[in-house]
This record gives sequence, structure tokens and C-alpha cells, in this order.
Amino acid sequence: MAVGASRDPLEAVLIAVPVVVLACGVAAAVMRRLGQTAVVGEILVGILLGPSLLGWLWPTGSRWLLPGEVLPYLGVLGNLGLLVFMFLVGLELDIGLLRGRGRAVVVVSQASVWIPLGLGSLLALAMYGSFAPEGVGRAQFVLFVAVAMSVTAFPVLARILKDQGLYGTPVGALAMACAAVADVVAWCLLALVVAMAHPLGGGGGGGGGWGIAGMGVLAGVFLAGMWWGVRPVLGWGVRWWGSGSASGAGAGAGAGAGGVVGLCSGLCLAAYATHAMGVHALFGAFVFGAVVPRTAEVEAAAERMREFAVPVLLPLFFVGSGLKTDVGLLGGGTAWWWAGAVLVVAVAGKLGGGTGAALLAGQPARDAVTLGALMNCRGVTELVVLNVGLGLGVIGAELFTALVLMALVTTAATGPVVRALRKREVKGAVSLRR
Repeated sequence: MAVGASRDPLEAVLIAVPVVVLACGVAAAVMRRLGQTAVVGEILVGILLGPSLLGWLWPTGSRWLLPGEVLPYLGVLGNLGLLVFMFLVGLELDIGLLRGRGRAVVVVSQASVWIPLGLGSLLALAMYGSFAPEGVGRAQFVLFVAVAMSVTAFPVLARILKDQGLYGTPVGALAMACAAVADVVAWCLLALVVAMAHPLGGGGGGGGGWGIAGMGVLAGVFLAGMWWGVRPVLGWGVRWWGSGSASGAGAGAGAGAGGVVGLCSGLCLAAYATHAMGVHALFGAFVFGAVVPRTAEVEAAAERMREFAVPVLLPLFFVGSGLKTDVGLLGGGTAWWWAGAVLVVAVAGKLGGGTGAALLAGQPARDAVTLGALMNCRGVTELVVLNVGLGLGVIGAELFTALVLMALVTTAATGPVVRALRKREVKGAVSLRR
């Protein structure tokens, strides 16, 4: 078949999926051996398979591997993986981490959101004339860029803490609590951006203040209904399910399969509800994960979902992001200066803001810098936010590329910085003992 000829979408999907999944798996394994988190390798693969490398070196091969007609199908599969991923993020949100650390959590988490928001707003105001797509209001553009600067990758942070042996330590628990609070605030602000930009996305509903207020009211009703209505029902259902799974091995296997079906159905319905009210579907999946009771049966079913969705479906989201990332768009020196400014502001806001707030909260200097470095990790959560903004038309491809590169650099830097700080701490302890 000629390369330019039209192909059966199923045939193209059957070629593209294994290539993307295997490439991401290999890259993840290589990154782990280099002391990096797997997400760095997956983001890199997405960028390299896009126009930044493969499309530049071998356009014909790129079009054959990832033809235009297959991209919507890969996008749907990747977004399903993303919904499962956000459900798992919500499930891992441990409110108990906040107990006993109230002052430090409030100070560090809020500083890690509002300082990047402030710095990002100033940068966005300067960038508006050059990077805002036509028809996008100043408020939508500025708020979105500010939110993109304020994100912390909660699940990637957990993985880094486990890799560094910090997960159960006081600084690790504080980092997880701060990241959880910061991400909840960031998701609420992103919901506000979606509501403001809803007319840009082509959705229904009125614009203006009433449209935003209406979506805010609906989102509040949704949150209240999920917490005080759905959560108790889920608790009853999980108890019934657990009693059924305890009655025998065969019943347990059936209950396990039923648990996966129930969780998948629930997260899809929650995602549909927030999508229908004009707030992004990911918000619904995240909230559903946060209200599901964390019993052994639920965690076992969630782990079965993770085993398929994260290594198989989620890489398709990365390649979708990579196809939208074109380093060539930054070709001019001015664009690269702006990309550098994005990186500097992002690091100053998160690492600097988190470190300063931790010092004010009474944390030791090395723990404060470690917290700042951990809060600077962005990972897949940043890509989710950026894809929302690009899909809504709030940002263009050029700024999207600059922000993706910022997410890659800040995520890749987190592990080495924390590792270096820990080595200095160990050396200091050894010298004191001597």
C-alpha cells in the first residue's frame, strides 16, 4: 500500500498502539536506570515521535506511523487512560496527611500556589500581545498561564518520594500534604478558566459573569452531592461488596471483576457530569476518586485498572501531547528567550516560593529546600492542564511547546536535586558522628 493512500483506521491503530506503548516502556525503563521517574521518558517519547524529531527527520515515516485519520482514535483511548489516571490521583489523595501539620501545610501549599500564580500573571501580561490566540480575552489567557505555573504533579511526587526513600518521612509526608492541597486549589482555578473560556471551546451555555457563576454553582452542587450523597452510598456498596467477596474464592474473583466495572462506570459518569456542566471531565474523575472509600477491595480493583490504563492507555495521551509539541515553532531567538523566561518564572515561583514558605513555617533549611524542589515537580499533571488550555484555544501551539518543555525540565530536575540534598545531609551526619 502506498504511504499516502488512505488506510483502514483499525489497521493504523493496531500499528500505532504497540509502537507507542513499547517505546514509552523502554524509555521509562531507561529513565529509571538513570535515576529519573518514568514520566520523564514517556514525555520525551511523545515529543520525539512528534514534529520535533520524527516528523522533522522523516515526515513520510511519521505520517505512516501516525496518520491523521488515526489520531482521533488514539486521542479517545489516551483520554480514557487519563480519566483513569485522574481517578487514581483522587484515590491517592490522603486527607489524613493534613492532620497535625496544619500550619506548615497551609503556609507551604498556599505559597506554592499563589506565588507562582502572581509571577505567572505578570509574565502572562507581558506575553499576551505575542502569544495569545486571536479572540482570547486577557483575563482568560493570564489566568490560564498563571494556573499552569502553579501545578504540582501529585502522583509523580509520590513516585519520586518512594524512589528516594522519603515517602514515610516527616518531610515526605509534608510534601505530599502540601501537593495535595495545592493541586486541589489548582484544579478549582482550572475549572474557573474552563468556565471563563467555555464559549471559546465551542460549547453551549452563556458566557459572561452569569455563565461563570452558573458553572460555579453547578460545580459546588456537584461537589456537595458527591461528598454528602454519593460517598455514603459508595461506603454502603463497598461494605456489601466486601462481605460478598469474603464468602469464597469464586465469589471474590467475581467481586474483583465487578469492582473494576463499578469503578470504571462511576468515574465515567462523574466525568460526564462535570463535562456536561461545562467543567472539564477530568475534574469529575478526580472527585470520584477522592470520595471512593479506600478499602482493600477498592484498592485491589484500582490496582487492576492501573495495571492496564497506566502502561497501555496513558502513553497514547503522551504521544498526543508530543504531536502538538513542535520545538521548531520556537525557531526565532525571541521565542527561545520567552521559553527561558517561562522556565525561570516557573522555578522561581515553585522552588523559591515553597522554600521561603517552609522556612517561615519553621522547617530546617535543608528540609525547606527539599520541599521547594519537590513542589517544583510538574509531570503529567502539567500536561493535562496544558492540553485543556490548547483544546479550549486559550493558548496556541507556540506557548504550548514552551510550557511542555518547562514541564519536562522541572520534572527531570526534581529527582537529582532531592538526591543531591540527601547526599549532603548524609555526609553532614557522618561528619558530626566523627
